[in-house]
Amino acid sequence: MEYDIIMLGHLSKDIIIDEKGQETRLFGGALLYSSISAARAGARVLAITKAAPQDFHALEAVKKEKGIELVALKSPATTSIRNVFLSSDHERRETTLLSRAEPFSAADIPAGARAKIIDLAGLFVGELPDSLIEELSGKASIAVDAQGLLREAQPDGSMLFRDWKGKYRAMPFVRYFKADAAEAEILTGVTDRQKAARMIASWGRRADGEEPEVMITHNTEAIVLAHGTIYRAPFTPSNLSGRTGRGDTTFAAYLAWRLAHDPQESVRFAAALCSIKMEKPGPFSGTLEEVFARMERDARP
Repeated sequence: MEYDIIMLGHLSKDIIIDEKGQETRLFGGALLYSSISAARAGARVLAITKAAPQDFHALEAVKKEKGIELVALKSPATTSIRNVFLSSDHERRETTLLSRAEPFSAADIPAGARAKIIDLAGLFVGELPDSLIEELSGKASIAVDAQGLLREAQPDGSMLFRDWKGKYRAMPFVRYFKADAAEAEILTGVTDRQKAARMIASWGRRADGEEPEVMITHNTEAIVLAHGTIYRAPFTPSNLSGRTGRGDTTFAAYLAWRLAHDPQESVRFAAALCSIKMEKPGPFSGTLEEVFARMERDARP
């Protein structure tokens, strides 16, 4: 079967506690947010996840979404994460891994499945081993999120961000890379997002001179470095009730729109789509017409 994007990532039982101490429980995870936003952007998606069978019901939204084929593999446990937000802009949070599903391997992709992009939509270190990047790079363009490379669970479940040891070796096999501002600083040691994007891209420079496209998200905007040029678009949500999943949604929307559009158009589309998503908890549930209207509104002086 031919797809635009194959996505691998865990479903997650999320516990979200905001800065006021209010608790919300919902199913999320990079795979859930990413697959739905990409499909609503028009991509044909094969979504591959692992969870305990008793939690498969949480995948109904994915099953019902036009454009997604779902492969749900049984795992002894479902990944569960608690996020405690420490500030009103939801940029600072404490994260605890409560349980984890089994890691992925290349064998989890069905035989005969082919795609233009394979998106490794990770939540924490070990879920999608670094070795998959090189192993799968011969099959499709590889997209990877820094979250799954830097966020490391400690014995007590607390999640700490550490530099990615494999960055110099693996980046030449990456075509699309995404980090948030904090992750980019951990990777590069610099706070300037444009400079960080250029540093990250340079690690992936191939023999032909091509570099990966690098997206960095921030609470104010998303930027993309592509072919040496920085493109940017603002986030304009009216509230942050749906802040969880911002990066996953933005990156997947970018990948889907990038299949047929240039980087500037694609980052504008992705930021507008995610701005709408952040106004409501859960995956993106809007329409393309709403995204286009938001793009037009945000482009006005």
